[in-house]
Amino acid sequence: MNIETFQVFCDLVETTSFSEAAERNGITQSAVSQQMRALEEKFGVTLVERGRRNFAVTPEGEVFLRAAQNILEEFRGIESRLEAMRNVVAGELAIATVYSIGFHELPPYSDKFRIEFPDVDLQVHYRRSNQVYSDVLENKADLGLVAYPKERKGVEIEPAWKDRLVVICPPGHKLAKRKSLNLKSIDGQRFISFEPDLPTRKAIDKMFDQAGIQVKEVVEFDNIETVKRGVTIENAISIVPSESVRPEVESGTLIQVPIDGKFVWRPLGIVRRRTKAITPAMREMMRILKGEIDQEEGKTDE
Repeated sequence: MNIETFQVFCDLVETTSFSEAAERNGITQSAVSQQMRALEEKFGVTLVERGRRNFAVTPEGEVFLRAAQNILEEFRGIESRLEAMRNVVAGELAIATVYSIGFHELPPYSDKFRIEFPDVDLQVHYRRSNQVYSDVLENKADLGLVAYPKERKGVEIEPAWKDRLVVICPPGHKLAKRKSLNLKSIDGQRFISFEPDLPTRKAIDKMFDQAGIQVKEVVEFDNIETVKRGVTIENAISIVPSESVRPEVESGTLIQVPIDGKFVWRPLGIVRRRTKAITPAMREMMRILKGEIDQEEGKTDE
């Protein structure tokens, strides 16, 4: 038995698929089956119930799973602890982020990180929200940044900062001169939407349902940049994070109008794989993010 066998078993339980566990570990499906049989013969128990359509972990398998996870965590932690003792922050750090965060909010933090730790090759990948979770789970990214973070199997979520959502429109739009508005004011307005599967779209739809309003959807886009462009071209409105339109508001090409009442916030979160050891580079990036987050929260509370 070797450490790779523990990883194969954990991946099998997580994916409930022999083929996916094989793919994650770069081995054949037959090899996964052979390793599972070898484990069961060694300990004289059944670890998983196999079936064409049903997959289940036995009570003995649950015990073995917890032990395997602890062993893997300790094993992966060796490198992290040794690096921390040497105080060396180097190597690669891959971050998967949704477009709005990556384009508009991450740059000041990533710039600071690159200045403090020039020996780290920081790579930023721009992805859709569901792909961020997948990249972290599949070890294609060390950290992920998403809006409206949700707990998912195999990942840890750490709360980050919050964006204020605002209504945006072109300068010539009839709402452009408003100091603020409530959601009732946009009932029936031409609206540029995010695509239905995006978390921000789901949150906005929920807001509309609670306010009892409907908008005239003009077109749907999958990222913040095309939404902003659509608002300008179609002389329509949308609801987006305020930070994402800062350049356009400052240049006068778009107007942002606050929403009355309780501020509408879009929560953001840091995603990492539960069984992945936190490397020095990960630790320092999270420190920088959280340091800036704490400062921003302090400003908000004042």
